Order: sequence, then structure tokens, then C-alpha cells
Amino acid sequence: MNNRPLVSVIIPTYNRIGKIAGAINSVLKQTYPNVQLIVVDDGSDDNTNEYITTFPMVEYVLQEHAGQAFARNNGLKHAKGNIIASLDSDDMWEPEFLDRCVTMLEEKNVDFVFANWHQELANGQWSDCLSNDPFLKQHVVDTPDHWIELSNADLRNLFLRTCPAPSSAAVIRKSSIFSGWNTEMKIGDDWCLYLDMIFFNKCKAAFTMNKLWHKQIDNLNIYDGRKRSEVLMLLFIDDFKKYITRYENELTKNELQILQKKYMESLVELAKHRLVRDFNITDSARLFKRSMDISPSFTFSTIPNIIKTGWDWHMKELMQKFSR
Repeated sequence: MNNRPLVSVIIPTYNRIGKIAGAINSVLKQTYPNVQLIVVDDGSDDNTNEYITTFPMVEYVLQEHAGQAFARNNGLKHAKGNIIASLDSDDMWEPEFLDRCVTMLEEKNVDFVFANWHQELANGQWSDCLSNDPFLKQHVVDTPDHWIELSNADLRNLFLRTCPAPSSAAVIRKSSIFSGWNTEMKIGDDWCLYLDMIFFNKCKAAFTMNKLWHKQIDNLNIYDGRKRSEVLMLLFIDDFKKYITRYENELTKNELQILQKKYMESLVELAKHRLVRDFNITDSARLFKRSMDISPSFTFSTIPNIIKTGWDWHMKELMQKFSR
């Protein structure tokens, strides 16, 4: 008799009829035996509703187009399991993803777990994603089971600097979710979900560097498919400003400075972009002033780093182009 806890898997989708089968089939092929699969259609107009009927195991929920956070929260309302996982409709899990993640969630008694992944690059090659995260690297140690535990202090230090657990990477206790995916965020609704758990529920987590899923990139991806300037504006400026306001009373002085510095760096980088690439002097000056209003000294000190980062980014793009 199966006594493993029920896992509710939420797949939000919008006009992904050409890719969603891969995501659905990767859930249906899981070795984990107790799964509820919910597909939330965010108002697609590509006949997704008819296509989903070919998958009788799927619980289909249709909503008016409102965005990914609304879709995930809608799926959460229909979730019957005590464990939640959200898979993007263009991603795919390895067959053992849920089994290994749920096992560690229970054995280590943590609030959520997340796993490394293969990410498709612009040149068609695949990258080991978490190994390139400089902030996660300090937490990586060898363990017998290949899983590394993170205390609440570890999570505060890590997730204020980076979000190493996109939605498809994580398996979460439903009781640990504070308020769902934040619908006010332009891109970072999942990042905000974790920060809520970290600051308001004092949660713990664990992760593995083993690559247990695959992310494919196209121009429809909410984060990876966007231009750098769009990511700067929507995530590291608009969303980060909301993070600063939302967690201001929970942050130490040093933690607040971490968010403010990333926010200012993004303002300066986007100001450079507006000036050099768009020739928009007015917008560039406005962005630069927003950073200056917080800290003139930090704003000026970050300019050489922004120029170097831009040059490195440009050279990386050229290398990828020539390697195709």
C-alpha cells in the first residue's frame, strides 16, 4: 500500500502548446507514486484547452490571462497534497526528481528542497547551472547523500544575493508557504515566495548539486528569455524596490545594504545601457540620479565594475555566437 505523502504538481502555462507535453510527460514518468497533476491555463489562445484533454490524468484549470503568479496561486487553491511542486510548462524533470526531493524533504525535516539543473545555452549547448553561482559555491560541501542543508541564517545570506531555486527546481511543504507567489512582482514572484518563507517563517532548506531537471530557453521565458535591459528594469529595479519595502523591518542594517547595493548597481547598469545603446540621455540621467539619491559614493564607485561587466558580457555573447 502506498503511504508516501501526496505531492500536488502545478504547471502554469500560457500559449505553450508546442512544449507543454514534455513537462506533463516528465511528471507522468516520475518514479514517485503519489502525484496530483494540475495544469493552470493562463488564458491561452492556442487551443491548449483541447490539447490537454489528451492527458486524462491532468486536472485542468482555466483562468483569464493574469500572469504566472496568479496561475500558480490558482493551482495552489486546487492542491490536495501537503507537498507542492511547480513545474514551468517548458521544463522537464528527470524521472527520479520527486522521489529524491520528497525523500530529502522528509528525512532532513526541512521546509523546502531544490536541485541543480541542465540549462540550454544560446549556442545549443547545455550548462551546469548552479555550479556557476558564486554565492551558492561557499555552501557546497561533500556529503554522503549529496544533499547540503541550509540553516535560516544560511538562507538569509544566500537568497538576499541570488535565487538559486527557480520554481521548477523546488519541492515545498504546503504548510511552510507564507502567502503564495507574489502577484505584485514583475519577474521575481518565486524569489519573493522564498524570501517570505525565510523572513516570516524562519524556514530551513536543503539542496543538491545533482542535475535533476532541464530548462529550455526561448524568447517567451519570463527571466532567461528576456533582454538584459528588461531583466534589470523588471527584476533588479522594480521588484527589488518592492523587496526593500516588504522586508525593511525584518532586515539587519547589513542585509538592507545588500539589497540597496544590488538595486543601485542595476540602476547604474541600466543608465549605461540607455546612454550607450539607446542614446537616451534623459532616461540615463534619471536612472543615475535615482542611485545617487541613495548613495553618491557607492554610485560612483560601482561605475568601473559596471563597465567591466558590460565588456565581459559583450565578449561572452561574441564567443557564443562564433561557437555555434
